Amino acid sequence: MTLKELTKAEEEIMHFLWQLEAASVKEIIAEMDIPKPAVNTVSTIVRILEQKGFVDHRPLGRGYQYFPLISKEEYQKFSMNKLMKSYFGGSLSKMVSFFVEKEKLDSNELDDILKIIEKNRKQS
Repeated sequence: MTLKELTKAEEEIMHFLWQLEAASVKEIIAEMDIPKPAVNTVSTIVRILEQKGFVDHRPLGRGYQYFPLISKEEYQKFSMNKLMKSYFGGSLSKMVSFFVEKEKLDSNELDDILKIIEKNRKQS
């Protein structure tokens, strides 16, 4: 299945479903900040997510319980690859150097990155 980019509202709902693992529309709304959206709004977004293949449902009482079909990690990888291709010409080193230069990473963060690189180098 080819992943599609989510809108900000769709992504917000997915974050709640990833956290909860399965939830009704009312349970999703209960987790949201005030002002809470209308039940119909969240229900519509969940149905769109279902049409896009991100979510499925099972009967729960008189309603439904929704659960993610796509893991958070899968969507993170998709989003990062899209960002890398769109803004950095597909170059991971250009993307990393952008963050190092523009975000002014401190020495602890740089050390953490180097440790991750070294760990992955040893595993290869």
